[in-house]
Amino acid sequence: MIRIIGGKLYDPINSINGKKTEIWVNENKIFHIGELQGVTPDIVLDARNCIIFPGGIDIHAHIAGSGVNLARKLVPEDHRRAFLTGKKETRSGVGYSIPSTFFTGYQYAMLGYTLVMEAAMPILTAAQTHRELEEIPILDTGAYTLMGNNLMLLDLIEKEDLKNAKRLISFLLKTSRGFAIKLVNPCRVLWGKLERDSGNTDSMAIFPKIVPKKLIAIISEINEDLKIPSPVHLHCNEIGLPGNFQITLDSLEAAGENRLHLSHLGFHCYGGKNWNDFHSKTYEIIRYLDEHKNISFDVGQIAFGDTTTISADTDWQYFLFRESKGKWINFDLEGEEGFGIIPYSYRMNNMVNCIQWAIGLELMLLSDDPWRACLSTDHPNGAPFYFYPQIIKLLQSKTARDEFISKFPDGTKERIHLHKIKREYTLNEIAIVSRVAASQILGLKQKGSLGVGCDADIAIYREDSDPEKMFSSVKHLLKGGEIIIEDGKLRKSTKGKTIFVDPGKEEEIQNFLEMAYEVLFSKKIKNMGIPDYLRSSWEKIKC
Repeated sequence: MIRIIGGKLYDPINSINGKKTEIWVNENKIFHIGELQGVTPDIVLDARNCIIFPGGIDIHAHIAGSGVNLARKLVPEDHRRAFLTGKKETRSGVGYSIPSTFFTGYQYAMLGYTLVMEAAMPILTAAQTHRELEEIPILDTGAYTLMGNNLMLLDLIEKEDLKNAKRLISFLLKTSRGFAIKLVNPCRVLWGKLERDSGNTDSMAIFPKIVPKKLIAIISEINEDLKIPSPVHLHCNEIGLPGNFQITLDSLEAAGENRLHLSHLGFHCYGGKNWNDFHSKTYEIIRYLDEHKNISFDVGQIAFGDTTTISADTDWQYFLFRESKGKWINFDLEGEEGFGIIPYSYRMNNMVNCIQWAIGLELMLLSDDPWRACLSTDHPNGAPFYFYPQIIKLLQSKTARDEFISKFPDGTKERIHLHKIKREYTLNEIAIVSRVAASQILGLKQKGSLGVGCDADIAIYREDSDPEKMFSSVKHLLKGGEIIIEDGKLRKSTKGKTIFVDPGKEEEIQNFLEMAYEVLFSKKIKNMGIPDYLRSSWEKIKC
């Protein structure tokens, strides 16, 4: 049994806001909050002059799979920028924007994170994704299964065979051991493969009866019918293009009253007809979100510097390649999805990049409901995840934001709203957007809370007047009740678990699938499942 004394608790789910009290941990659960008489702990952790948060949750990151692996090969120079020498407690690792598997786990843990969700898993390479997730130490993980350009699914929806479409979605989640449905540039990745303009949500797609808005409406409805804990995760059409805010609003409207989670929303709030009049449209997006409580988002905040972009939106990645003129990879997964990889630098002397930076912070600061807003960088697309402490400081300090803005090119202020926003986040709100909101959106009742009976994932930070310094490294980290980091040093490396769902609605579709896979794919259906040995610990989340 572990007793944690002297710390200030921030547990928004249980309305605890900086209260100094004790936490008792027994095995892998939180056992008691407050003093406990007549019990002798095995270990006492001193948390005086510290704040205590639930373990951090990254709802949207690219940490494993075929796209991430190819990105590591594309940028070998990235490996030299950050590295870790193997020690008794740790394996070696490399990578700045795309750290290797072991390095990923250790760095997230040092920031106080205990659960990270892989944001884009193709069904055909799901086994590859799970092999890599298994190699990431300490963290619990999960993955979102890509479906927005699946040939079989679109064909069924085109034929208005929604009964079998529902069964197929259940099959895809179960077979890939995915946690949620992910739609990336729905319909338009296939459209782009035919070398046509990506169009907008009212254009004809490869299947004449289907447009992206219709697909979003149908799949979000099926998601509710299957009672999947998480909403559909949507990467809207026309990411990163001037004027795309209207496409974003159309996509939100398509979901109706169904739950919907917007991925990296910061890349979808752009006004203007071209780069010359590019500007922020966050007020319009936030106004809609404030009126529709069924929609949540992660921000996809950028940070200035070098990174590597990885996206299943091959259409967008090809556009980015044409703009950047650098090295790149675009690859196709037969009849389904693909990935594009491009190194990229966000620069403070680039007005477009400065506006992008401001837009992400505007979304977080203008939202009236932090319980539906999640801190993310769309790692590594906006920035590597270890920029989170810097972003937290920017959310908590208008002075820090103004210091950045003062260095921007002339004319930037006329295109953004950030300098007018006075709001500064409290520590309680930081706890919400960096862990609690994600746990609620994903439907994980045992995560994101310091309540009795919850998983003992606990991050303890030394108090400091500088939020960036405070959140840059934990003093202590408990993962599943085990002390992983003590006095700022990694003491132990454990295995996490992978969470997944099984809606169990794929009956009567097996014969159809066997025929479809025989015709469409080189991989046979009997080889599609994920063997149990690929993960030392699985946890099925009830639908």
